[in-house]
Amino acid sequence: QLQLVESGGGLVQPGGSLRLSCAASGFNSEHYAIGWFRQAPGKEREGVSCISSSGGRLNYADSVKGRFTISRDNAKNTVYLQMNNLQPEDTAVYYCAASLLLLFTRCEPSEADDWGQGTQVTVSS
Repeated sequence: QLQLVESGGGLVQPGGSLRLSCAASGFNSEHYAIGWFRQAPGKEREGVSCISSSGGRLNYADSVKGRFTISRDNAKNTVYLQMNNLQPEDTAVYYCAASLLLLFTRCEPSEADDWGQGTQVTVSS
């Protein structure tokens, strides 16, 4: 059974950094595209960043370009999201999700097939 578990969330001050991890089990994640999505209170879930199965194709939302970096270690079945210069508007529950396809075309939640439970990221002084 495919399972995704996020970790690394927490409370950080504006300008700070966090690294989120998405650990996959029950399947070989190198065969799947993985994406990070977030949902703030009262807002729809949105795509943050996605990475193809090979790691060769990356997508970033305009709001995080230059601040967030997605990467994957297929040997560890883990995908990371390095988040730098965090701002209060980045506060949300962050989810990782897998697509049975080799890539996310638009990095949108509708493309995901399986989801993790989410990890809270709060940016506040």
